[in-house]
Amino acid sequence: MDEDDRFIKRSLAAQDAIVRELVEGDIEHGVLIPLKTTLELRDDYQTGRVLITRTPTKAANPAIMMLRSLLPDEIIKGVPHLRRCAKPSDLPAHLKAQFMNESAQSRQIHTGKSNWIYIIIGPENMLDRDEVIRALSSVEGMEGEVFLRSIPVPMVSPTSQVQAAMWSQHFWPALYRKNNPLGPHPSMIARQTDEIADDASIWMALAHQVARQSHHKGYGEPIGACIIQRDEGRTTIVALAGDARWQHQGKVGCTGNPMAHAAMRAISIVAQKLVRAENRKTQTKQSPILEFEAFQDSPILEDERKVFDMEHPNPDGYLCHGLEMYLTHEPCVMCSMAILHSRMGKVVFRHRMPLTGGLCAEDRGRGHPSPKGADGGRGLGLFWRRELNWSMVAWEWESSGCLKPLKVDLSVHA
Repeated sequence: MDEDDRFIKRSLAAQDAIVRELVEGDIEHGVLIPLKTTLELRDDYQTGRVLITRTPTKAANPAIMMLRSLLPDEIIKGVPHLRRCAKPSDLPAHLKAQFMNESAQSRQIHTGKSNWIYIIIGPENMLDRDEVIRALSSVEGMEGEVFLRSIPVPMVSPTSQVQAAMWSQHFWPALYRKNNPLGPHPSMIARQTDEIADDASIWMALAHQVARQSHHKGYGEPIGACIIQRDEGRTTIVALAGDARWQHQGKVGCTGNPMAHAAMRAISIVAQKLVRAENRKTQTKQSPILEFEAFQDSPILEDERKVFDMEHPNPDGYLCHGLEMYLTHEPCVMCSMAILHSRMGKVVFRHRMPLTGGLCAEDRGRGHPSPKGADGGRGLGLFWRRELNWSMVAWEWESSGCLKPLKVDLSVHA
């Protein structure tokens, strides 16, 4: 038995008896690969133009104070990832050459120990040049012709020390603040990856198991979902659901019942458990009012029922707030948005769906011929979008091949 096998058996032994009872066969170790956001996959940077000036060192503070009193905060703070002030010796080589060759005074400024300093004023498109010149002309030591130039700079923060150094050489001295303006903070990804790495393979195995069961009975595609709660190092399984899109209609048509996708069913089962807990508190009895339950949120498999019969570990929470979902396949756009609206905390899936998935930010269809009626288009990266009111960390789970893949046509919406 190798170290990975011993590690997984220890992780399984730490789970509740119901989890050990549910798991069939061997569990395979996997690797968690964080998804990239849409912003991280676009061009490394977008440039804009800023105005800069230069002053004698003794006039630098009065000039900065003058600008602060003159300009709105959004201009003053417009480029916080760039150094506000830079010595002539710190400028990129091309700017030094450009400014040195403008006049004899400029050559003197860039020779030896300089008593001058360059200052970023702000984004050019937000400034009135004449107003800036008038303000700077009133500063003692800056009488005469005011130096004012426009230069291109990156308009977003660097995401690494290496990138900051590159920008310092090509644009303007830049700062790396150990953050990621384009996605989750690297330290948060590392911490959360460590949190789930111990037992992610167990939940992924259960998602595959219920997917096979549901498909074997003809209920749906071989797609499955598992939802757990992680609280202070303890994990509790909350929902288990296979795909059931064909359950009541047979495999007729192209899509089946979209409300019965595995991800939708798992979320609906969580909701049912919360309603059940609330009804017990209020001693309310509710009966189904529909002849046909579109969401198929009652258990249809024995494994689903075992988990459904367990009480929700946090019956006072908001639906799936902070929970983790493990999926055999990347969820479609509808399911991805349902996951977001349920306030899920983390999502892990095994198989990418390059034509229909909603979580990955890469170009859908790249390297995959589009089936008839399927459109690739841009990856949506819905797990982390600035314009949405919720975000989460998402991973792709890669195995070494022991856990048999569940093949689904790329045009299927999972």
